Amino acid sequence: MTVNPLAGAGIKQRVARTRARQPLSTAYAWAAAILAGAIMPLAFQPFDWWPLIVLAVALSLLSLRGRTIGTSFGLGFTTGAIFFLLHIQWISVYLGPVPLIALTAWMAVWWGMGGVVLALAWRWAEPRMPGPIGSFVMLPLLLGGLWLLRESLSSTVPWGGFAWGRLAHSQASSPLADTTSWVGFAGLSFLIATVSALVVQLALHHRTILRRRLTFGAIALILLVAIPGFPIEQSGSLRVGAVQGDSEAGLLAPRVPGQILQQHVDATRELAGSQLDLLVWPENAAEFYADETPATLAALDRVATEFDAPLVVGTVTRDGDDTYNALLQIEPGQGAVAEYRKQHPVPFAEYLPQREFFGPILEQLGFLELIPRDFSIDPASPNAFRLAGTSAGLAICFDIIDDYLAREMVLEHGAQIILAPTNNADFGEGSAENVQQLAIAQLRAVEAGRAVVNISTVGTSAMIGPDGTIIDRLPQYEPGTMLDDLPLSTTVTPGIRLGAWIDWALCIGSVLTLAGLGVATAMQRKERADA
Repeated sequence: MTVNPLAGAGIKQRVARTRARQPLSTAYAWAAAILAGAIMPLAFQPFDWWPLIVLAVALSLLSLRGRTIGTSFGLGFTTGAIFFLLHIQWISVYLGPVPLIALTAWMAVWWGMGGVVLALAWRWAEPRMPGPIGSFVMLPLLLGGLWLLRESLSSTVPWGGFAWGRLAHSQASSPLADTTSWVGFAGLSFLIATVSALVVQLALHHRTILRRRLTFGAIALILLVAIPGFPIEQSGSLRVGAVQGDSEAGLLAPRVPGQILQQHVDATRELAGSQLDLLVWPENAAEFYADETPATLAALDRVATEFDAPLVVGTVTRDGDDTYNALLQIEPGQGAVAEYRKQHPVPFAEYLPQREFFGPILEQLGFLELIPRDFSIDPASPNAFRLAGTSAGLAICFDIIDDYLAREMVLEHGAQIILAPTNNADFGEGSAENVQQLAIAQLRAVEAGRAVVNISTVGTSAMIGPDGTIIDRLPQYEPGTMLDDLPLSTTVTPGIRLGAWIDWALCIGSVLTLAGLGVATAMQRKERADA
């Protein structure tokens, strides 16, 4: 029997600890925060250097270690500001710098608040999570969860948030894309942030046995890369035609009534004589009030009748004082038989929230005329059409970035394919916005296990398989058509069924853990003060 010689001496055994480097100096912390913001856009489209997302997040986390509340807010704000200023510069193509600066500043505030929370996690958790499990498992999980908390809040609050530039969006062409079919977008962002935190810890704990550090790193890498996509069972196929009219349908483009409609009619002629089950036109392709304009309805019906197939087309509709960004389902010989009204119109673009407050401000800046109307929201509008013997999920433009709407179309309406008409004419030829949105659509296809028809007025238009691969693609700013047999599926992936629960569980669990650590730290300080 081995006797502990310290047992009777009132001396506690030390818990196995790992020794870490000291926090960065203030100057290096600011350099790391700036570098993180500058590197991060390179992980997304159009660059698609996706491994850099881990380096960028790791630098951001490292910069926050050992920082005060004020400094951590500034560091987080700086990283977020640089990232968004570079990542969404396409906003300024037609609208100028003011909207870009305003949206960047707003998102940077979220990143600043996230920086404070992450800095507190470093301060409170690091001393209380000694040893390899604490340092290389528990602390990275906490930091990953708190990063996700900030990302989830900024993606939904306020007015539906701005869910652009999420960590998951950088991985459309990486081996990690398959992970979304299991854990959704939020789960993938959490895993990326957690692995990035692990990378920081492996670098900081340089005196820990190399074999042990390599073991933790290898396990994390294998768990991420080796996860295959959730198996999808095909339930049939649909022959889909899609038309890109190359229309200047931007907000500030000079309008000739009927021109956009005619451009899509002309482009559709390329499909003449083809057999198809469904034809899809972009958002706004039928211009304004197609459902109440006899000439427009007649033109749309002629197209549907020519192919003896339903036509899904974007238009603006109205109901009393309400105006909607909508899709119509045109059946041959029947006209418009169904309408979907966009559930997630973009604030400060498609409508002005609190117009009585923001209206005078935007008027002084000369931007109020860019939001002449407020698109209404109809939460009861089902985001799926029953057509061609199946259920087709619907996502107008930025609807595709909304996790809730993706779950609704599959879980509530049984969507077996996703149609994503969009109008990208406001962002300029060669814009990064087009390919960034396409990457999100690819991830959405993987998450849902559904083929996606991403059809734009100007591009980038593509047919996407359920595994995220590009089946067909059109060049930007050229009229063209696609015709492909796309698979249908009724399989419900864990990413769709459990995605919301995973998001909530990770965020709430991280908040409760941080709160518990804060209380424990405060009690410890009180005990020391009383001693």
